[in-house]
Amino acid sequence: LISFLITAVVGGIAYYMMLPALNFKDTQMYLFLILLVVVFMLSFALVCRANKKIERKEYVKKKSLIPLIIVGVLVVVMAVGYLTGVTLFRAKSYSELLSISDGNFESDFKDISYDKVPRLDASRAIALADQQLGSLEQYKSQYVVSDNSTQINYKNTPCRVAYLQYADFFKWMNNTKNGTPAYMLIDLVSQKVTAVNCVDKFGEGIKYSPAELFNEKLIRHLRFQYPTELLDTPNFEIDDNMHPYWITAVLDKTIGLYGGTDVKGAIITDALTGESKYYDIETVKNDKNLNWIDVVYSESLLIEQYNYHGKLQNGFWNSIIFQNDVNIASTGSGNIAMDDDVWVFTGVTSAETDTSNFGFILINQRTKEARYYKSPGTTELSAQESATDAVQNYGYQATFPILLGIDGNPTYFMSLYGDSNTVKGYAFVSLKDKTVVGTGLLDTAKSDAKALNNAIENYIDALKEKGVADNVDKSNVIVDESKINESNNSDITDDKNNNNTNDTNNTDTETTTKPSKETAKGTITGKVEDIKTSVNDGNSVYYLKVDGKYYYINVGDCMEVMLVNKGDTVEITTDGGKGTFIKAKNITVK
Repeated sequence: LISFLITAVVGGIAYYMMLPALNFKDTQMYLFLILLVVVFMLSFALVCRANKKIERKEYVKKKSLIPLIIVGVLVVVMAVGYLTGVTLFRAKSYSELLSISDGNFESDFKDISYDKVPRLDASRAIALADQQLGSLEQYKSQYVVSDNSTQINYKNTPCRVAYLQYADFFKWMNNTKNGTPAYMLIDLVSQKVTAVNCVDKFGEGIKYSPAELFNEKLIRHLRFQYPTELLDTPNFEIDDNMHPYWITAVLDKTIGLYGGTDVKGAIITDALTGESKYYDIETVKNDKNLNWIDVVYSESLLIEQYNYHGKLQNGFWNSIIFQNDVNIASTGSGNIAMDDDVWVFTGVTSAETDTSNFGFILINQRTKEARYYKSPGTTELSAQESATDAVQNYGYQATFPILLGIDGNPTYFMSLYGDSNTVKGYAFVSLKDKTVVGTGLLDTAKSDAKALNNAIENYIDALKEKGVADNVDKSNVIVDESKINESNNSDITDDKNNNNTNDTNNTDTETTTKPSKETAKGTITGKVEDIKTSVNDGNSVYYLKVDGKYYYINVGDCMEVMLVNKGDTVEITTDGGKGTFIKAKNITVK
């Protein structure tokens, strides 16, 4: 009885920490059960003092027979379950996890315009969100932006949403009662960042997230609600009213006990209240009320299923020896917004990982619809290298490419970044010929819209010069710059008067700071106390703090601002202005 009580206590603590699914398809459950047996036998031996007397040692050995049999049975079940699911015996089943249809490139990509695609990748989006959070006084020092973000379509605009985490354990203790007060919404096209204050908008903060501890920790909260389900990593998303939710895919092992991972449903959890509801996968795919959900199937799972299809469709031994028609996804993958859903795209290459692709695939992250496009050409990484080489004298780096159709020609689109994580320009590279490159730089174009159009014009000229496409009509491709600016300046948020809803492109931030006295027109001289940067319509903007006020200027208007360091004495010319943030006409290092 004492041994049982000890095992119950240790087991309860272990379950609270391990959170295994009470499901025979979860290997964690077997490890948990084996741990319970081991703890029981160790405590039984100690209670019986088997180490003190020989006769008690023999008694413990006899009583250990049944626990050892239990462990043996568990190990056998695990081994059999594994063997019944290995690809050697079940190659056909693995190859059928993903159904693929042929896509029509021209019709599928005709509505995707280069001025509507993401210009920020995940890491740069988080960097901008972190920068925006640091400028908001009410959140300063208490929270940081999570590195985990989800790409979604919000109001037909590609965005990323990221939740907040506590800056440290003591910040958690100070704030956990009310939860995190906001989340970050990043418009990947206009590069605007919005801190959506849930307390002001919905009356309460986010109380259930991976940032919490104990019972409010999201995965533990879900495990207690669904003790038998196999849970994937939850994704943070918002509905059309900006209400935050967690979308957790419920997994199933469809081949043997542990193989053939697939999704059988999804749990939608209100991030504010913790209320959850399960929907089977067919409901998620077909219920129009759930169309706001964008990510159910993780990117890694979809790529894994495609690789099974590409390698094993002609049998296991063919994938090893003959390799007829064997193909795999190329290195790296990206996201495309299409049909109001988020699609994973990646190239398809041979098993020997050639430097060229012979096609590419799109897979819907909500429905798992998969389309294959036969279009031989360069790999994404090769295109990325070509774009970087084209601007090597500037030292800019290209993001992972996004696939577009430019007048029917498959084309990679990339943003170009400098060391400050700000967009410096754009590049287009032909999928058919990686030497066909067109770039447009903000330093010379002076505006985001002009840089985009410069890049596409240069690309079309390169297409014609190389003979890749002789009949591309620029008038069908070039976008009206006023429309690009209008799109970039549009606000995807509903609550424009919310003081906690701001963006990194809006340099008028008086709503988030206390107003100061009007600054006189003329020049100000002083030491730089702090330096911040942001993006305004794709242009780098520097903010120099002098005498308690921030003076901001576009890099394109004053290149010398990039040479300013904290502690330097500068002379700032202004036209005057109100607030803590004041526009500068010129900045000179003294």
